[in-house]
Amino acid sequence: MSLGEREQIAEIELLVKIIPERISSFVRSKNVTNLVEIVLDLGRLPVVRFVDGDELIEHLPVTEQEIAGIVAQLSEFGSDNRAGIPRTLHRISALRNRGGVIVGLTCRVGRSIGGSGKALSDLIKLGSSVLLLGAPGVGKTTMLRDIARTYADELSKRVVIVDTSNEIGGDGDIPHSGIGSARRMQVPKPQSQHEVMIEAVENHTPEVIVIDEIGSLAEAEAARTIAERGVTLIATAHGTHLINLMQNPTLSDLIGGIESVTLSDEEARRRNTQKTVLERRNSPTFESLVEINSFYEYAIHGDVALTVDKLLRGEDVRAELRRVDQTGVIESAQELVLDSALDPMPAEDIEISLESETLDSRNGAMQRLLPFGLSRGRLEKAIQVTKSNAIVVDSLTEADAIVTLRAYYRRRSGPLKAAENIGIPIYVLRNNTQHQIERQLLLITDTNPRTDDLANKALEETEEASTSIRMYGGGQVELSPQNSYIRRLQHELIERHGLKSASKGREPYKRVVVWS
Repeated sequence: MSLGEREQIAEIELLVKIIPERISSFVRSKNVTNLVEIVLDLGRLPVVRFVDGDELIEHLPVTEQEIAGIVAQLSEFGSDNRAGIPRTLHRISALRNRGGVIVGLTCRVGRSIGGSGKALSDLIKLGSSVLLLGAPGVGKTTMLRDIARTYADELSKRVVIVDTSNEIGGDGDIPHSGIGSARRMQVPKPQSQHEVMIEAVENHTPEVIVIDEIGSLAEAEAARTIAERGVTLIATAHGTHLINLMQNPTLSDLIGGIESVTLSDEEARRRNTQKTVLERRNSPTFESLVEINSFYEYAIHGDVALTVDKLLRGEDVRAELRRVDQTGVIESAQELVLDSALDPMPAEDIEISLESETLDSRNGAMQRLLPFGLSRGRLEKAIQVTKSNAIVVDSLTEADAIVTLRAYYRRRSGPLKAAENIGIPIYVLRNNTQHQIERQLLLITDTNPRTDDLANKALEETEEASTSIRMYGGGQVELSPQNSYIRRLQHELIERHGLKSASKGREPYKRVVVWS
């Protein structure tokens, strides 16, 4: 075991030891380095979440005394209902009843992983202001923490972290060693984050400001003010793709803002476009933007201004896709990003024709699918989970079909319009969830004739177990192991019965447990 692993286990132990013995002993019997969080809800069985799945601790539900015992060992909960353990990165979030009494806790493991910002080392050395986008749990804060340490310790910059929920520097007045020599300003309440951002610049002469989660108009305006003063900004924001910010009226200023412009007849003819177009209003607050797809995969837009301009003109743009393998080696490639221009016409004025459930599956042949406005990573994962006879391609010329979202299909520009003109099928999803993508894939490919049979048998088993529990009561029932797609269907059916469920075990033996 390496020194880093021993240090990580020692820090996780600081979280494990504050929870009841019956739960901590269970956690210690597992690989604690894979621990993600512990969920404790009053009157329910404890749930321990690991990287590879959830584990249910049977027999005894969580009691008021157990919750109170944990709360007594923590620092005071803030207005965001979060508390921590001093000098650690662990976060404990509270659920309260209408009277303000804590009735549930989410105890999330915080980790400091040195080198997690290595994939962005070139942007760091250039001193570019960088905005990180990503879904919860993909490692945004972990990367932010390592970037702050790199600037402070390796590049000898004056770094100030605006730490709203103490997630970057940890709980307590002495910050966690993971931020190196960077200074940390705590925020009294989330609503005042923008004020602390400005205070950091005015009072502490930073060269670099690090901020976790810019989410309001006031914070976006504060970020622009800081950037205009020549300070490098490193921040995260809500969203997974650059297009999310372009469509967000609150945060679009971070990438320059979008406005509708009416052109003269002559200019419209010269551009070969309609008279009303969308254009970028200002220079972006952030020069570069990174879409974090996972801990090991990043899509990098090195020139945000150029990228936004191309997207607004309906041109194809390329992002630099970087992957980090388990040995730390970084692989880089250019990947086509197929986001078309935003249409100034209101969406409600456009008719939608959803074709997704009417197209044939080409008799089970290999389907070459082009994602448009859809997460490539999710589509690839869905193909793997459903074992569909399909691959993901990068261009329209290679594609048998396009998979897109309803919002993009409404606009019918770029590759979608071209696809319709040449007769390439377009499959339209209502939302970008993993479940939706997996279900659509099964409809598109129809390459596994056993899928429906397996699903029907699994749902019959689920129905029988649910009916038995409702009629006769009793404890838990473990269902047969299934893949993730079928388990989702089982969870939905159990919920309709008014019962509770959780997944247990590891692949390929992961199964659903149902109880009342």
